[in-house]
Amino acid sequence: MTALAVTAIAGLRDYVNRAEATRAMEHLSRIVQKYRTDNGRIPPEPYIDSIKEQLHGYRRVGSLEYRARWIDIESAPDAILAYARRNYNSWLVGSGVIVLTLDGRVQWMSIQNFEQLMAAQHPEKLD
Repeated sequence: MTALAVTAIAGLRDYVNRAEATRAMEHLSRIVQKYRTDNGRIPPEPYIDSIKEQLHGYRRVGSLEYRARWIDIESAPDAILAYARRNYNSWLVGSGVIVLTLDGRVQWMSIQNFEQLMAAQHPEKLD
């Protein structure tokens, strides 16, 4: 019974961490969209670096990769603007990637789906 409880608590912890990381990425999405409205372009990487620590739940995001240098006027709305890989080892939440697209959507993707999307968008720039 104790092992089951520990496993359940670990799974719940990972679920909460993933939810908080997603909320932080949604907060980043709102900041990026406001910057675009105010300045007519997406924020440069130094701007994101200066504010990312202020995002609620940012510590749960992990290593944020911001890809503004690969976005141009011809980029599609579903172009990946930012992402963070997350590795959870529980039965409730598996490993995946939190993705922010140019149109402001935030979603959780499996690693396989993320890598396919990255390869389709920028095959020469797959990290």
